[in-house]
This record gives sequence, structure tokens and C-alpha cells, in this order.
Amino acid sequence: MGLERRDAGPERAYESAFTPEETGSPEMSDQAGAASAGIGYFDRFGVTERMIREALGAALSRGGDFADVFFQHRVESDLALEDGAVNRAFSSVELGVGVRVVRGDQTGYGYTEDLSLAAILAAARTAAAIADGASREAPGRLHLEPRRTGRYAERTPWDDPGSGAKLPLLEQVNARLVAADESVRKVSVYLHDESGAVLVADSSGRVVEDLQPMTLLAASVLAERGGRREQNGYNVAGRAGLELYTPDRIDRLVRGAWERTAILFEAGQPPAGEMPVVLAAGSSGILLHEAIGHGMEADFNRKGVSIYADKLGKPVAAPFVSIVDDGTEPGARGSIHVDDEGNPAGRTVLVENGVLASYLHDAISARHYRVAPTGNGRRESYRYPPLPRMRSTYMLPGPHRRDEIIRSVKKGIYCQTFSNGQVQIGAGDFTFFVKNGWLIEDGKLTRPIKDVNLIGNGPKALEKVDMVSDDLAIDEGGWTCGKDGQSVPVSQGLPTVRVSSMTVGGRG
Repeated sequence: MGLERRDAGPERAYESAFTPEETGSPEMSDQAGAASAGIGYFDRFGVTERMIREALGAALSRGGDFADVFFQHRVESDLALEDGAVNRAFSSVELGVGVRVVRGDQTGYGYTEDLSLAAILAAARTAAAIADGASREAPGRLHLEPRRTGRYAERTPWDDPGSGAKLPLLEQVNARLVAADESVRKVSVYLHDESGAVLVADSSGRVVEDLQPMTLLAASVLAERGGRREQNGYNVAGRAGLELYTPDRIDRLVRGAWERTAILFEAGQPPAGEMPVVLAAGSSGILLHEAIGHGMEADFNRKGVSIYADKLGKPVAAPFVSIVDDGTEPGARGSIHVDDEGNPAGRTVLVENGVLASYLHDAISARHYRVAPTGNGRRESYRYPPLPRMRSTYMLPGPHRRDEIIRSVKKGIYCQTFSNGQVQIGAGDFTFFVKNGWLIEDGKLTRPIKDVNLIGNGPKALEKVDMVSDDLAIDEGGWTCGKDGQSVPVSQGLPTVRVSSMTVGGRG
């Protein structure tokens, strides 16, 4: 769906986007059989309607504009293979609840791993300390919204196959990479999986629950030729169960890990200086995410930190450039049905035909800007309050072709994979490290390059995007975004894009 705006005053910005009448969702009351009726997944942990209402009552005991309660259960498992043997195997379980109280732009927060009523009330009173007004009543009734489905589902849940199905998967990848070439010296394969659920209940009476699977499979190869060693890897990830690892996906993982490593033996560094840079479709989206996407998160703009703080409705790129942040891509690592405030996660247009159209909002920034939340209120776990965060951020296809873009460059570089980068959020200044790429000479890819630094400014680089291809690719890797000490899973993508000029750090 597109971005939905509304001109309601601040007092409506925290209201539930749905009511029982609109959704046909069941209301929950003390007369409805067991007190926990309708809670769903968290009923197994003793979570009841009465517990939620009392927690919200304690959270609003000193006033506050809004309060919510966030329950989370997550079971994670890690299995790693190195030199053909298991060198790591462990699992962890998270279960807890966080209580938030919002007063203006300020947040009070408390959390606990103890799901007893006494512990939850203590966390709620801690959060309530942010306010100092007259108490407000908790909702008399709660309404459970129908669980959203369709974007991800575990057809083979992780708690069903157990380690019996996981180890053969790792052994298969390991064996194929060891046999890829006689130069292979070490192979590492790592599998992460998790499953669980979140439940959000807020002071409007809305209750939202979502089941959230996740998995990642990564392979790393170390090869040696003539005393020279090179290492690289590939990974795939998504919101799914064991069924994610189809033969085609395993083939891409093995081929990608080996080819990215082997090409490094032929690669050198390009000349340094200012030159056109072509960003390959797919994982080059990391530059879009870090150098541009963070600057469009509404908290940075609300506080005047971002360079985009005064750019709403103004041109920020060429007319053929459009950028979206999307929570709806089926199975994508960054996809969610609802955000961690319980708001539906749709598709937010950030830049439309070159014009800055929206920021990424949580409930606090939406209230500030008098718009609807965009479903971008995300948190690492119940230990943290939500912040405006990206989900799956990418540039839409443009009017050019990949070959046309490469032919247009007389001398420049083509960047394929990135290993890391640093960004100053406010100004957008960045440094990115390119692991794999090619030199472009007279409109052709000529020699492989490696270990290249790209230096620039995100907003200025966006202004210098002068060609965008029609070959959008969403990278399938396991990207994780960090902000204010919190990490959340994300996806990103890009069509082939030309930036007319960027500083390349290569041979002096």
C-alpha cells in the first residue's frame, strides 16, 4: 500500500488504525470465558486481558499521552561448521515484556523478564515516572486485531526438524566448497534460525500479535595460490523455515562464495581520484540504506539533525529517481506484518520522481508531524523502546539499461559487493569499502578490482545519480541495521545506478 496521510490533530496520532467494527475482531472481556480469551500465542505464558489492562492502568497512573505493552518470545539457534567439524552449537530463549509511556516527545520505559503481574506493574510504574499529571483510565475493553498473514510463514518450522536436518545442510555446503578448487584451504558455514512472536497492546485498547520466523545461512572460503591468501563469502537470509534452502538457493550460495573469493586473485586497486561510479544491482543498496535512508528517519528530522529536515516537498534527486521503504516483500528479511507499535507495515514512498515525499515515522514522530505512522516503529527486543527504522529500502527501476550505463563511462569503477562502511547520520558523509568490483575503461568492464574505498556525502551522491537502470534487485543477504545501540534485520536493494562523480580511494 502507499503512504497514508491524515490531517487529524495530535490527539489522534496515537489512536489505533483499526477498530473492532472495521475488522470484525473479537472484543475481550472478563465475561468472555477465561480471562485470557483471545490472547493467542502468549496465553501459554499466562498472559491475560486483566494483566494487560492493569499494566496499562499503572503506566497511565501519572498521566502521559499514550502507553503500550510489548510482549516478546524468541527462540534462537546457531550451528557452525569449520574444517568439516561442528565448532559452535547453541541456542537461546528470550521472554519478556516492555512497558512504554509517552509524554510529548519524551519516553519512559521499563522492562522485565518476569511475566508475573507484580513484575509487570513495577515496570509500568517505572515507565510512568516520565509523566507528572493526573492519572488516566486504562481501556475498559481490549480488541484483538486479526493476525495478518501472507508475507512470511514457516512451512517447515524450525522447532520441528531440529539439528537432525540442519547439520546435513551445512555438511552439503561445506563439501561442495571444499571440492570447488584445489586452492581452497578453509571453509566455514554458519546457520542461524529463530522463531517466536510479539504482542503489542496499547492505551487505545488495540491488541496486535505477530509470529516472526527468521533464518540466515552464510559460507566463507579461504583460498591460497602461490603463497597469497584471499577470503570472501556469501550469505542468504529470509523470514522462513527450513524450506528457504531450496537447491537453487544453495547453488547461489556455493557459487557466490567461491566466485567472490576466486576473482580476488586477479584483482588490483584502481587509480584514485574523482570519477564516475556505477553501483551494481542488489547489494549496492547498502550505500542507499546507510548514506541516504537513515537521513529520512523522522526522529533525526524532528530533532533537526538530518540534512533532510527542511527538504519535505522539495527536489532531492533527478526526476527519474524514486525510493521506497517496504515492509511487504514476501519472505524478505526486512519484511514485517506490523511494526513493534502494532501499526500495519505497508510501503512508504520516501522520494517520488525526485521529490522528498515522506519520512519514516513511529508514533512519536507521526504525532509531531501530524501524519499517520508509516509502520516503521521498530525495536531490537522488549528491552528497548521503538524508534523509526528502515525495513526494506530500495530505489525503483529507472529508464536506462545496465549495458547503456556501463557504455556511458569512459573511466570509472563498477562496484559489486561491499564489506563495511561508516556514515555520519546528520550530514550524510560516508566511507564505504568495496570488496569486489571492476574497472570501467572506454565503456567496458576490463579488470577486476578489490579493497576500494568510496568517500562522499549521501545527499550529494543522490543528487549526482544521473542514470538508473530497469534491473532492480533486492539483495537476499542477512543485513542488520544498527542505530542507538539497537540492531534490527533489514533488506535493501538497488537497480544498476550511475553516480556521475565520487571520490575513489585506490592507488595513490
